[in-house]
Amino acid sequence: MAVVEQPCYTLINFPTDLEPCNEMQLKLDLEKGDTKKKIEALKKTIGIILSGEKIPGLLMIIIRFVLPLQDHMIKKLLLIFWEIVPKTSPDGKLLQEMILVCDAYRKDLQHPNEFIRGSTLRFLCKLKEPELLEPLMPAIRSCLEHRHSYVRRNAVLAIFTIYRNFEFLIPDAPELVANFLETEQDMSCKRNAFLMLLHADQERALTYLSSRLDNVHSFGDILQLVIVELIYKVCHTNPSERSRFIRTVYGLLNASSAAVRYEAAGTLVTLSNAPAAIKAAAACYIDLVVKESDNNVKLIVVGRLGALRAEGGEGAARALPDLAMDVLRVLASSDLDVRKHTLQLALELVSARHAEELVQVLRKEAARAHSADHDDAAKYRQLLVRAMHKAALKFPEVAGSVAPALLELLGEGSEAAAHDVLLFLRHALHAFPDLRDHIYQKLVESVRSVRVGRPARAALWLLAQFADTPGRARAALHVLADVIEGAADTQQPESGPAAAPRRLVTSDGTYATQSAFNLPASGAAEGGAAEGGARLGGALLEGESFTAVCACSALAKLALKLPRQEAARALHLAAVLLARHKQNAGQRGGLTADDMEHAALCVQAGLAGAGLGGGAGGADVRRALLDASDAALAALLALPDREPHLLEDVDKEREPKRQEQKVEIETGITFSQLAGAGASGSQHDMFELALNKALQGRSGGEAIDRGKLCRVRQLTGCSDPVYAEAIVSVNQYDIVLDVLLVNQTDDTLQNCCVELATLGELRLVERAAEVVLAPRDFASLRAHVKVASTENGVIFGNVVYEVTGASMDRGVVVLNDIHIDIVDFIQPAHCSDADFRQMWAEFEWENKVSVNTNMTDLHEYLQHLLASTNMKCLTPEKALSGQCGFMAANLYARSIFGEDALANLSIERPLHKPGAPVLGHVRIRAKTQGMALSLGDKINMMQKASHQKPADPTPAA
Repeated sequence: MAVVEQPCYTLINFPTDLEPCNEMQLKLDLEKGDTKKKIEALKKTIGIILSGEKIPGLLMIIIRFVLPLQDHMIKKLLLIFWEIVPKTSPDGKLLQEMILVCDAYRKDLQHPNEFIRGSTLRFLCKLKEPELLEPLMPAIRSCLEHRHSYVRRNAVLAIFTIYRNFEFLIPDAPELVANFLETEQDMSCKRNAFLMLLHADQERALTYLSSRLDNVHSFGDILQLVIVELIYKVCHTNPSERSRFIRTVYGLLNASSAAVRYEAAGTLVTLSNAPAAIKAAAACYIDLVVKESDNNVKLIVVGRLGALRAEGGEGAARALPDLAMDVLRVLASSDLDVRKHTLQLALELVSARHAEELVQVLRKEAARAHSADHDDAAKYRQLLVRAMHKAALKFPEVAGSVAPALLELLGEGSEAAAHDVLLFLRHALHAFPDLRDHIYQKLVESVRSVRVGRPARAALWLLAQFADTPGRARAALHVLADVIEGAADTQQPESGPAAAPRRLVTSDGTYATQSAFNLPASGAAEGGAAEGGARLGGALLEGESFTAVCACSALAKLALKLPRQEAARALHLAAVLLARHKQNAGQRGGLTADDMEHAALCVQAGLAGAGLGGGAGGADVRRALLDASDAALAALLALPDREPHLLEDVDKEREPKRQEQKVEIETGITFSQLAGAGASGSQHDMFELALNKALQGRSGGEAIDRGKLCRVRQLTGCSDPVYAEAIVSVNQYDIVLDVLLVNQTDDTLQNCCVELATLGELRLVERAAEVVLAPRDFASLRAHVKVASTENGVIFGNVVYEVTGASMDRGVVVLNDIHIDIVDFIQPAHCSDADFRQMWAEFEWENKVSVNTNMTDLHEYLQHLLASTNMKCLTPEKALSGQCGFMAANLYARSIFGEDALANLSIERPLHKPGAPVLGHVRIRAKTQGMALSLGDKINMMQKASHQKPADPTPAA
């Protein structure tokens, strides 16, 4: 038989390092100690009972020597003690000692102190024994007339709970509470009484509300919340009542309490789909977000606005665009997540009529963010750039005003924001031919201020790619010539003896040397260069060599678009750049072999294409460098993932899941035709759905939602005296072990229990209770484990039991280890390429795992890796398609603790060796060491499992 868990409503934290208690010492302190000793002994007794131990010998001592005391602390502890102590014998009958306790309850209900009365009434709500409650009913009724509101409101709650659990004890409770509600003046007492009528007798609650509809605005906020819930439930059950109460809900949108306004707005949109109702509810939500200071509340309400837009249908499409500009008021918040969600929502709501106004607001925000000095200023500017980019793609008519605003951010020093600006310019120059002249002119004016290598390379490519007219090509050449020649002139040759190298100490204690030539330029020098307009020149001449190679490629393209004389000048500038870097090979590292080869090919192609080198194939070179790049750009921008996303995770979650629905074999079947009238309505009750969702916790992915039968772990062997198996359930930070124990002997096993211990960042918070197993009997136990971080852990232990009448004292069965997998705590997530690169550079812990598998297909290994680690592949499918012998992909996941996990897969398979296994490695990076190591262990285990192939089935003889 299964053991039924005792109900418990109180959670008490006790230190884990407490010394073991002596029962004899506890009896002595409870019997003869002073008040302080009795309080401490009572606390230790409560802790022992909560840990699963049974001490029946203390019950009568507490009744005799502790129960008569009038100390308030002792009475509070006694209420907890009477809640958790077993009140029935093993056969289910009430203990005789509880009659004395019941008499003590009755005296406390008549105590002159209102706190003792109210606390006792709250305690009675937790009792599940009608034999104890029946003698107390007259005293509970009399508390409804007490002078203090604390006693009266707890008396209403006690009557409500008793009526719901044991209606026969007080069958006239609805009438009694309805009469109490008519005469009561205290708002908290009226709230509790109305709440009982809501759940026990809705007709009486409706009668009371109907007579006071005009005065609802004057009620307290706690009562207004219950009224909103009643209106929703009544209108949900009987839609014809909507017109009766909708005016009241409209009035509650202006209530003084933020909670009432939030609930009233949510109820209003369920009662009516009219555009006016949706607009009023959305305006209420926006006002709540602006005035609320808690960032968590802001995120919840902004998410509710997004859900209203998605689920509102035609009414929302007509009403919400007018409020798009009001949503931008939320950008005054300092939290980056709130701003991110707000920008996403505003871009979804805005219409063409307000697009220009939206861009102006974003421009002002960008200017304000440029002067801000908080930590998230650079990330906020990047968000604003992406928002303006998305607005320009959605409404092409505002692209002309977006481009100047973004070009102002090009040289402000933030590499992330500058990169996003150049992505917009690439899209705009390609998609808007009528704006190309204006945007290209602004780009030429702003390109001098670029001082970071990566944006400089992108700007150079744009200058050469879209110089499709002679005027643009000459303007681009003039700018590059001024930058390169001006930067070369400002750098004087070094004179005097070389600076002596200085000695440095590395992290491992060894010495290293560094020359003064390799030190970064001082702040004054950088400032002078910037004032002289040589920011881009510094990036070309003193920055990375690859930036100079990109400039050579751009100059070669310009040479193909210019006349011979100007083409020769462009190629001369490219040669100057190469010579400069070749000359500084000892100081700055010089050009690498790949860079030199790339630059030489560009110069040779420019000579051949411009007809300066005398070689053949100029048309082919022109076609390869100009026409092919145009076609490649058009194909790239046509990909669906090229559009900028502010909230990749939210976008993915909102997409409908087009997957085949799978039903587990233990799932029940519901027949709506056979269900009662209230059953179908309760399935769509907003309050019930919210409560069920909160109790359900985090929804797992496809690998987690596979039913309980897939999570059964066998803990002992089939021939052991006690067979044990467990169902391991992971819910956010908790691991629940449902352990099944089966007595496989013909003896009665007493004090049978499961003793567990943990390794890693796991902590056992609840010990399973002891049970008695009859011959061939079984029982179910439950244990809870708390998770502290995203790391692998191990749960181990044994089953301990005693055999009745046997010579041996105890029997022990060792359990198999339960390995807690990191996959249970991480889930696939999405992030942009720029965010991935930034996190890859910031995270300091790396774990490199070599690929060791018998798989021969690259795509098969990738899919197997994704399924085993629960990560998401960020590399587009189109980039992974085809067979070229090697594959590189980026993977990303996020834990329930908010930790990020990055992985880079680099694998290959020799094409000249058919059947050769996949080779390569997986590099993992994480912010914490434990997560990097745990993911590496998971990949190694996955590879070992892939080596174990199932044996070929052999037909039976």
